[in-house]
Amino acid sequence: MTIDINNLNNDFLDVFKELGNIGAGNAATALSQILNDKVNMDIPQVRLLNFSDVDRMLGGPENPVVGIYFAMGGDAVGNMMFILDLDSAKNLVELLLNKEKDSCKLDDLEISALSEIGNIIASSYINSLSQLTNLNLKISIPSISIDMAAAILSVPAIQFSYISDKVLFIETEFKEQNKYITGNLFLIPDINSFEIIFDSLGV
Repeated sequence: MTIDINNLNNDFLDVFKELGNIGAGNAATALSQILNDKVNMDIPQVRLLNFSDVDRMLGGPENPVVGIYFAMGGDAVGNMMFILDLDSAKNLVELLLNKEKDSCKLDDLEISALSEIGNIIASSYINSLSQLTNLNLKISIPSISIDMAAAILSVPAIQFSYISDKVLFIETEFKEQNKYITGNLFLIPDINSFEIIFDSLGV
């Protein structure tokens, strides 16, 4: 089986839509337990995009964002990245620490809290993928950075450059009380791992 990521058909994208639904549902459940309150979620939007268009969807290449990066290992290798705009990061911090913030500037405690939540959310997705594929998958400890979107995206851009100019993009919006949190997840297996994943799914 040979994967051409530039020409993934609807069957392939449907698999990742299912992954998005299960992963986001598990993440919402985990957030609800942490916050001790119900967290609602919208149906995740799953798209295959030109990489050059991704920073525009994040508000433009110079828009500051929070990026939480993971290496993926086990039966399939690659990278994951969870990206929040600063407003979503601020809302999440306020919910986690039960306090109001006057600005989007984050201190060390708040950055640590976001890193842990990013770890929980990424783990929800990778565990869902592991269950769907029966593969042994794991992620590294998170590495968090606050920078312009173009700089944050340079890590997955380097990883994707030898595969194609496309990226699989999962956008999920969570809501708790009157606060919205929009998270953008990149799941980036290397090309051989794409084949392993799809062979395991039988698609």
